[in-house]
Amino acid sequence: MEVILLEKVGKLGTVGDVVDVKAGFGRNYLLPSGKAITATKASIADFETRRAELEAAAAEKKTSAEGRAKLIDNLGAITIGANAGDEGKLFGSVGARDIANAITAAGVNVTKAEVKLPEGTLREVGEYEIDLQLHVDVTHVVKVVIVADANA
Repeated sequence: MEVILLEKVGKLGTVGDVVDVKAGFGRNYLLPSGKAITATKASIADFETRRAELEAAAAEKKTSAEGRAKLIDNLGAITIGANAGDEGKLFGSVGARDIANAITAAGVNVTKAEVKLPEGTLREVGEYEIDLQLHVDVTHVVKVVIVADANA
C-alpha cells in the first residue's frame, strides 16, 4: 500500500514522502491518525498544493517541542513521592502516567505517550534519568527523583 506522509514518522520518512507500507499499518495506524493519505494521482496533486502549509505546520510542531524541552530543562529534577518500605522498595510503582503528571504539575505539559520507560515502571526509591520523546526529532532527558513519602 502506497501512502503520502503528512508528517514525519520515525524510521519511515518525512512530509511528502511516498512510501510503501504494509496494508495493516497503513489502514490501522497511519490513515486514521492523520499521518498519511493514500497515494493516488488525485491525492498527490492535492498534496502538492498543500505541501508548504504542511511543512510549515511540521516545523512549528518541532519548534514547539524544542521550546518545551528548554522549559523542562529549567525545571531541574522532578521529585515524586511514593509509598515505600524500609528498604526502598515501593508499594506499587511509578509509571509513565505518574511522571507525566508530575512534570505537568510543575508547569510543562507532557503526555504519558511522550515518557519512554524501556525497562518498565520504576519500583525503587532513587534517582533516574528518563527519556522524553517530545517530537520525532526531539528527545530530552529529565532527572526524576523518587522519594519515600508516608502520605502518598
